[in-house]
Amino acid sequence: MTSSRIIEIKSEDEVKLIKSLEKRDDFEAKRIKRYLDMPDLSRTPGSPIAELSERITSLRRFKYFDIVKIPEIVPADMSFDLFNFPPDHPARSKSDTYFIDDSNILRTHTTVMWYYWLNQKDIRSKIKKGEAVGALCRGKVYRKDEIDRNHMNVFHQMDGWYLCRKEEKIIGLDDLKEVLTEIAQTIFGKDIEYRFNVDQFPYTDPSCEMEVKIGDRWVEVLGSGVVQSSVLHNLGVDPEIYNGWAFGFGLERLAIISMELPDIRLLWSQDERVKKQLKLGNKFKEVSKFPPITRDISFVVDKSFVPNNYFDLIRHFGGDLVEQVELLDKYENAEKFGQDKVSYTYRIIYRSNERTLTTEEIDPIQKQIYNETAKQFGAELR
Repeated sequence: MTSSRIIEIKSEDEVKLIKSLEKRDDFEAKRIKRYLDMPDLSRTPGSPIAELSERITSLRRFKYFDIVKIPEIVPADMSFDLFNFPPDHPARSKSDTYFIDDSNILRTHTTVMWYYWLNQKDIRSKIKKGEAVGALCRGKVYRKDEIDRNHMNVFHQMDGWYLCRKEEKIIGLDDLKEVLTEIAQTIFGKDIEYRFNVDQFPYTDPSCEMEVKIGDRWVEVLGSGVVQSSVLHNLGVDPEIYNGWAFGFGLERLAIISMELPDIRLLWSQDERVKKQLKLGNKFKEVSKFPPITRDISFVVDKSFVPNNYFDLIRHFGGDLVEQVELLDKYENAEKFGQDKVSYTYRIIYRSNERTLTTEEIDPIQKQIYNETAKQFGAELR
């Protein structure tokens, strides 16, 4: 390893798939296109997500690591099969992952950069020569999820990994802990209390997670592991010759902890009163606690109904005005609703972090959600 570089890896398939999305008129395509158009906060000047990224990539141990930018639409088999995700892993399901078509998805993790980076000719050449190599990757990832103050379906991850010949060094848990400690202290300060726990990931073994003490509670923040021999083999690297470590984590969680943010949506805010406070280590003070507007919706649907897909519908129309969606009631009654039918009641909590919402603003949104619930899910509204 002789120099650091910024590498952007393009995908012709991604360009074609985005063009196909633009031609589609279905709601899923519109949602996916909107998510792709959202800014990458890890590369947005002034964002604490970008500040986090810069702090980590600037660490001396990463001085000669490549900084890699990869496609956001990737083949599903590349994302899961190469990294030992079991056949029944939830990430393979359309209820958890955004599928562009039967074969391609919005990336669910930045770990997939291993494949793209290792297929660069110069990296292959370095490995053939027996050189050590390392890379970092950051950016948006996408997962269908519940709606509350701590979760969004678009968020940011950072991954890093390092490979070297076994005759040069045998990588072990001590190496993982050293890397995670340095990252945590860079973000939270040298005095941060931390501890390690054994963890499990499909593509590393052994693996560990780091927790840091925030107030009187321990919070998981970072994960790392020794790269599995089978994954190295899948990626065309001889595990008899090479070994390495890898880490990966969500950047939002670190930013929220660092600033004690009460709501993940604040990281996307354009309100200057909010933006000026979004600095790592600065304890966030509420601009104002605006009142919520709540609306309930009840309906009967087939048992094939997937809540995560419904949350996407709510996000589509409610956007950042939706603070939380709560399940109030779920029950079956074959005599009342019919066989294979389920009744759901959800409460949608609307609240802006920047202003007071009005019923005149929310009611049309709720009406759209009401109508589309029937249209998109074949729901019988109650």
